[in-house]
Amino acid sequence: MTVARRDLLLGGAVVGLAGAAAPMPVFAAERRPADGAGALPMPAPTDRLPAALPVQDVARVLMDRGWLFHEGDVEPAALDTHNATYLSVKAGNARGAAAVGYDDSDWQSVDLPHDWASFQPFVKTANVAQGYRPRGIGWYRRSFRLDPALCGRRIELEFGGIATYATVWVNGSVVSHNFSGYNAVRIDLTPFARFGDEANVVAVRVDADAMEGWWYEGAGLYRHVWLGDYAPVSIATDGIHCDPRKGEGGWHVPITATLTSIASTDSSVTVEARLLDGGGKVVAQGQAAATVPALDEGTASLDLAVADPMLWSVERPTLYSVQVRLLRAGLVVDERRVPIGFRTLRFDAAQGFFLNDRPVKLKGVCLHQDHAGVGTALPDALIGWRLERLKAMGCNAVRSSHNAPTPELLDWCDRLGLLVMNENRQFNPAPEYRVQLEWLVRRDRNHPSVILWSVFNEEPMQGTPSGVEMVKRMAHWVRALDDSRPVTAAMNGAFFDPVNVAQVVDVTGFNYYQGDYDRYHQLNPAKPMTSSEDTSAFMTRGAFHTDPARHIASSYDVEAASWGDTHRGAWKKIAERPFVAGGFVWTGFDYHGEPTPYEWPTIASFFGIMDLCGFPKTAFDIHRAAWVDDQPVVAIAPHWSWPGREGQPTKVMVLSNAERVVLRLNGKTVGEAVVDRLMGNEWTIPYAPGRIEAIAYRGGREVARAAHETVGAAVALRLTPARTVMAGDSEDAQAITIDAVDAQGRHVPTANLMTRFTIEGGEIIGVGNGDPNCHESEKGGQRSLFNGLAQMIVRPDTGRGRITIRATADGLKPATLRLDRLGVTPRPQVPVMAGDMDVRDWRRSPRLDARPEPDLAPAASDNNGWAFVRAGTATPAEAPGWRVYRSVVTPRRAVASRGGELSFASVGGMASLWIDGRLVAEKRDPRPAPMTATLPAEGAARTIVLIVAGMGNIESGLLGRVTIRPR
Repeated sequence: MTVARRDLLLGGAVVGLAGAAAPMPVFAAERRPADGAGALPMPAPTDRLPAALPVQDVARVLMDRGWLFHEGDVEPAALDTHNATYLSVKAGNARGAAAVGYDDSDWQSVDLPHDWASFQPFVKTANVAQGYRPRGIGWYRRSFRLDPALCGRRIELEFGGIATYATVWVNGSVVSHNFSGYNAVRIDLTPFARFGDEANVVAVRVDADAMEGWWYEGAGLYRHVWLGDYAPVSIATDGIHCDPRKGEGGWHVPITATLTSIASTDSSVTVEARLLDGGGKVVAQGQAAATVPALDEGTASLDLAVADPMLWSVERPTLYSVQVRLLRAGLVVDERRVPIGFRTLRFDAAQGFFLNDRPVKLKGVCLHQDHAGVGTALPDALIGWRLERLKAMGCNAVRSSHNAPTPELLDWCDRLGLLVMNENRQFNPAPEYRVQLEWLVRRDRNHPSVILWSVFNEEPMQGTPSGVEMVKRMAHWVRALDDSRPVTAAMNGAFFDPVNVAQVVDVTGFNYYQGDYDRYHQLNPAKPMTSSEDTSAFMTRGAFHTDPARHIASSYDVEAASWGDTHRGAWKKIAERPFVAGGFVWTGFDYHGEPTPYEWPTIASFFGIMDLCGFPKTAFDIHRAAWVDDQPVVAIAPHWSWPGREGQPTKVMVLSNAERVVLRLNGKTVGEAVVDRLMGNEWTIPYAPGRIEAIAYRGGREVARAAHETVGAAVALRLTPARTVMAGDSEDAQAITIDAVDAQGRHVPTANLMTRFTIEGGEIIGVGNGDPNCHESEKGGQRSLFNGLAQMIVRPDTGRGRITIRATADGLKPATLRLDRLGVTPRPQVPVMAGDMDVRDWRRSPRLDARPEPDLAPAASDNNGWAFVRAGTATPAEAPGWRVYRSVVTPRRAVASRGGELSFASVGGMASLWIDGRLVAEKRDPRPAPMTATLPAEGAARTIVLIVAGMGNIESGLLGRVTIRPR
């Protein structure tokens, strides 16, 4: 069968919606020079774009462009009359910045994702947990038009995430209050939508002072916004459940489609489903009939048998897709294409976690959702790059800590073969929070990467009867929506209390308390368990001496929180116990906020295996040695450039997964040992400049070596991209590394100097250097190197071309980097409207037999004698007579300062136009025609009066749009 194609019409722009399964992503392996001497501690750049993420719903279009932003609250004017009060509580009559006609002409233009907190300075009096950044109140507005062809269809607006408390208005009516920064906000625009020339106005007030977490949460519209249009009977958002199962007779894909209707009568429909392999070949198909009640929901179910599918695994994340089409009267009216993976999972109380009946130790990390330079507003490609960094060190699992992740993270995990512990934010079974929990499960239950649902993190009520009752309900709701994955809770105590929530979850989650693993297993031999959080060790990247006065932690893996352990010690406790399914290191990356173990002037954590930029600490190689099984690993810490320390004892760590290592200094063997893969090998030797290298052996044969050399003074800058190409779609993004090199081109790990940079063909959207104590701005064109490294996040312009980046520093040779910007088709976006002001709200007088004077107006409290009409609403043919159309508007600031033009797209009947009691234009032909007039510069409210003579045989009045545009 041929897939039907429909074009979406938004504001006159025709956007093609035919989609195809995206190819597998292309990511770099962790490639370093063979001997590593003086090498940049980052992977070599790739020369290909990462694959596009899957398009599940072709009816949705991004609405990330063209938003207007105002930092700070906007107080509406006081209500000073009875009539103003009367109107203020009517639908469509929001006040202040939520009003349709509010003057936002001087607001800042921003594209999403947008985190306004990432632009803030660090302020000592601001909240410590949020990283000392003020947040406050912010407003967003966006105008758009809908083609008249969409009238009668279901229109849906979705905000992927708003930090934090938000109120949303559409066309002056409140449509949503949302009290979480992590769930999607979905709004049925159908009853509020305007079509044709009349603009739709979305306003969002965000209270970012409201906090849900004790870490940096960002502020504003930090995830994507989508606009979708659907047939009157269509597939509900997140309405497809198609998670594969393996039964006695083999594999099958049970499919349940939730259908929704805005039709006025019951509808008979057919649901068709096809299972496609990675090449698009149909593997199985089926169909089912259903009836969808009017203005309600219905369901259709079917089951596809699959003989011998390729399995999804960590090593080979093979994806299929389920294409579901909804047919009404034989025509395809809606479609979804959902990526799925065939895999089994189980947690065993004695042997840990099994994937496809093979034991897999969870080598995981906890993640917050922020990055240097951009805060929580991560571009999709940067999310993928961060996960690729984790995969390169042998990581196979991530925990979304402590909230629903952005859906793009799960898409990447599906593609990369990363397992996910998916975590709920609020521990609360009240109705509002039940909705958030069930939304999370519905949205994410088809992802093969998701293996665990976590209902909470570290709740004081975890050992109380009330806590048990709360978890019983939450776990029940999860299982009702998805019975294929176990439920856990990340507990930090109460494991041995007579009443505790571990008794009502499927897998016990241990946050720390690693000394209790054995006792718990002995007392609960039938209960599966995992470390849901461990380690909490401290490192400052590139520093190898702890200095509390300067808030620096050694990278020798000797510093840890009182409740945690070192990276080596924590993993050893997990690795040696098969009944512990695995662990999730706190954390994969440093993150803004929750500064620990130091506070001001520290503004970020020290917990990460990598720093805020994704630059590796010693912990990265510790975990590579312990976690990577399919290739040899050897690494050395520290670097070997220590002027002034000649002859002093220096500890050297060698991390390897081989059998034996030899340590050499300037060609002389200074150490040799059997490899301790979990704890590493250490020697203390006198420091001598030159070359130190570690050689790894397996079976008596050299399999890998690593080296550091003593480098000279920095003489030049270097720019190294993650990729040599970028997509010319203004959405792609990548991290560019800035470092300094000596005269031989070797990385200088001790360089700490300010660098400045410019870009052509793109935009720098953020900068960082990984220093948790740095207060430099994370925006703009400069950043100091910290222990040899800094980073910029670059976004390309649209279209084919070249991106040129230049970096300079005092006394050093500058660097120039050129990237190819490839011509690609950008994802469809809702068109951005011009900045004209619509005059759409009018009062219309009763029909008058005599020509009125222009000062005729309704009484101050008359809400009944004169009609409320909108521009574009014709007055039907009636007996000849006169009507007055009256509107009071305050021109936008650009018009107030420079003057403008008042334009009527179409006026029916003979008419005279008056502004502030002065005649400015006349129309003597009754046939529909435009009218225009000059609006002088003035900031006060203007009274616009149109006196129309109806001829009795044609429509009259305001037949089209009325606008004011600046000169």
